[in-house]
Order: sequence, then structure tokens, then C-alpha cells
Amino acid sequence: MAVAACSTDFTRDSACRDGHAAAHLKFISIFLIFFTSVIGVSLPVLLTRFFHGKPLYDKAILIIKCFAAGVILSTSLVHVLPDAFDALSDCQVASQHPWRDFPFCGLVTMIGALLALLVDVTATSHVEHSHYNPVEIEEKPSTDSAGDIGFLVSVDSKSEMGDLGGGSCHRRREGEEELVKLKQKLVSQVLEIGIIFHSVIIGVTMGMSQNQCTIKPLVAALSFHQIFEGMGLGGCIAQAGFSFTTTSYMCFMFSVTTPMGIVLGMVLFSITGYDDSSPKALIMEGLLGSFSSGILIYMALVDLIAVDFFHNKMMSSNQRLKRGCFVALLLGSASMSVLALWA
Repeated sequence: MAVAACSTDFTRDSACRDGHAAAHLKFISIFLIFFTSVIGVSLPVLLTRFFHGKPLYDKAILIIKCFAAGVILSTSLVHVLPDAFDALSDCQVASQHPWRDFPFCGLVTMIGALLALLVDVTATSHVEHSHYNPVEIEEKPSTDSAGDIGFLVSVDSKSEMGDLGGGSCHRRREGEEELVKLKQKLVSQVLEIGIIFHSVIIGVTMGMSQNQCTIKPLVAALSFHQIFEGMGLGGCIAQAGFSFTTTSYMCFMFSVTTPMGIVLGMVLFSITGYDDSSPKALIMEGLLGSFSSGILIYMALVDLIAVDFFHNKMMSSNQRLKRGCFVALLLGSASMSVLALWA
């Protein structure tokens, strides 16, 4: 049965393979995907900068971030992971040892999630030790009337003690706010790395493909894919509060990654004639897709959804806002899931 299925697929692919038509579609997709990527990632950033300081700014950015979490979660579970599983389940790969003996797709996904956790914990620990220095109160020994040795704080009056306590709390709050900002920046940067990793895989795979029947629906589907994924990443970038230069750089990198991947795939095919449907190409696609899926799953569940729904004071004190954020999460998940019908 496996041999018959492979033969059928090979006949269908041969009928659709047209290098000239595929190259024409790829050149169109480069400009179209770049344009839609710029719109998607820039829209949340521009909106947040325009509404910054307005009464509803904090709530709006929180809703955008929840929409982003839904987009990222759906991207990883509905798009990236199934594609990786299909690549490693192809009859050319699944019939070989060791790919037929062990579920490598799930293993590599788990490794990606654990690596994302390691990076997250290490970076957060480094940030906390570098930026959070608790206020030390100078103490000196003293002897009371009973001869016992105690410790008295070296403060001349109660008013000074109050000032010191108030200053300490204020500095502590500032330190905690700074840690939150640094954490948001870290999340945005790691998230962009995972998304770029995924975008390169998509671009190179599409660039090496000579199957016009596969490329045609991908052009339209990837355009919408980049809009929604860009909105997700753009919402996280906007909330992190990067400088204009850093924000522009991150938006630019997201916008050009998939088009550059397509160009790279076309160059690789023209130089090597590498077959994107060969077992080695499928194995590489499956492993890289599984790895990036693990990173995106961790980022969506831990650093986006869990942080906002369980540790955000504004959401916990406002049930209406919490319901709105959950609806935004569902809309983000649904918008990306629907695109799985085409790509």
C-alpha cells in the first residue's frame, strides 16, 4: 500500500512540475509576502505608538497581546507541527531506519520547548541578578538594660525611618517594573527568533519547490499567514517598549525573512538541483519544523498566555477585561487555524 501511495503521489507531482511557471509564482510571492509582512508587523506598533498615554492604552495593548498569543499557539500546533509530522511520516522517510522506529517529531518538539525554557530561565536569572539590588539597612549592635545584645537600626528619628522605608518600597517597585519590562523584551526577542526560524524553513522549502500546484495556494495563504503572525509579533514588540531603532530592526527582520528564504531556496536549487521531495530534504524539514514548533508552543503558553491570565493584576481585577482577552485569544487562534485549509 505504501509503495502504491508513493507511486500515485509521484505521478501527480510530475504533472504539476513546471520550473518556469514555478519561478514566476515565486517572484510574485517575494514582493507580495514582503508587503503583507510589513503591514502585519507594523500595524500594532503604529497603533500603540499613536494611542500611547490614552486612557484605554493599557487595556488595548493587553488585548492585542492575547490575540498574538492565539496566533502563535495556532501557528505552532496547526501549521508547523503537522507539516513537520507529515515530512517525517512520508513513505520515503518512514520506511527507513530509525525514522520508522521512533516518533522523532514529538521528541524534537519537546527538545525545542525545553531549550526555550532553559534560555528563558537563564536569561531571567541573569537579568534579576544584574538589575535588582535590594536596599540594605545599616545595623549596629547595642546592649539593652538586661545585658542582652540586640540590633538597632542606625536611624536618628522615626521620621527618617519612614522616609527610608518609603524610599525602599519605591525603589523596590521601580526595580520590579524594570524587571517586567526586561522580561517583556526578552520574550519578544526569543519569540522573534522562533518565528524567524519557522519563516526561513517555509521560505527555503517554497524556493526549492518546482511544483506549481503547491506554490499557487501557498502564495495567497502565506500572505494572510504573515499578516496574522506579524500582528502577533508586532503586539509583543509594542508592549515591550523598545527604542525606535530596535523596533524598526525587529519589524524589518520579520518582513524580509520569508522572502529571503524563498530567494535562498531558489539559489540552492539552481546551484545544486536539490530535490525538495528527497528523503534528506524531508528529514531536515521535519526536524527543523519540530524544533521551531516546540519553541513557539512554550512561548505562547508560558510567556504569553500564563503570564497575562494568571499574573497580570489589571486582568485579575477586571473580569470584563479578562473575558475580552479570552475572546481575543480565541479569535487569534481561529484566524490562523482557518488558514490551515489552504496552507
